[in-house]
Amino acid sequence: MGENTLRLTFTGQAGFILETAAGYRVGIDLYLSDCCARLVGFKRLLPELYRPEELDLDLLVATHVHYDHFDPDAAPQILQNPRTRLLCARDVPEEAVRLGVAPEKVTALSDWEAFEAADIRITAVPCDHGEGTPYAIGLLVEANGRRLYFTGDTCYREDYFTHEAFRGLDVLVFPINGAFGNMNEAEGARATGVVRPRLAIPSHYWCFAEHGGDPDKYQQEMKAQYPDCPYLLLRPGETIQV
Repeated sequence: MGENTLRLTFTGQAGFILETAAGYRVGIDLYLSDCCARLVGFKRLLPELYRPEELDLDLLVATHVHYDHFDPDAAPQILQNPRTRLLCARDVPEEAVRLGVAPEKVTALSDWEAFEAADIRITAVPCDHGEGTPYAIGLLVEANGRRLYFTGDTCYREDYFTHEAFRGLDVLVFPINGAFGNMNEAEGARATGVVRPRLAIPSHYWCFAEHGGDPDKYQQEMKAQYPDCPYLLLRPGETIQV
């Protein structure tokens, strides 16, 4: 892998694994179990592709405390690795400690606070996931000369997407499930047209029947409204180089 190359793997739902050129591995919003079936009645429809105890991460990131972003079955197993730290929104640490995660392994961020390690910088950025999740964050990830914006779970907010911090992005990642306060397919396409990244990647679909999200609707919106904007529909487990 070249010195300015990142690997990005889609793990399903809103989850991604990012590996920098130096080999620093970050898991973002990983939902690896079927805990939502037990806890809220939402059965997992995607295959379970990764065993949490087999993931060798430097950093696990949770943008908010919802189970499909901070998986209470998988996260404690991932964090048993002595090297792995947890970077999260401020509604996560209490739950993490309750699950047995050592407090010294946890770093919480508010909007515009940043975390740096190895060859990566991660800045918490605002998102709007509704009144029930006031501490939820998005992420601006900068590594190896690349800039990636993970919006986190959010409704459409043009005042966020036009912020100068998101100009000249390499990758934009965003939800299209259109439920529980998140953008739908048309709003995801509109966000793509406003941000104008070098590559747009929709997420947050196919995992639960109750969540919605149709990547083809997003694709059709892009073809009709923003045919000059590059996008990519990833299958769970697919890896790309950025």
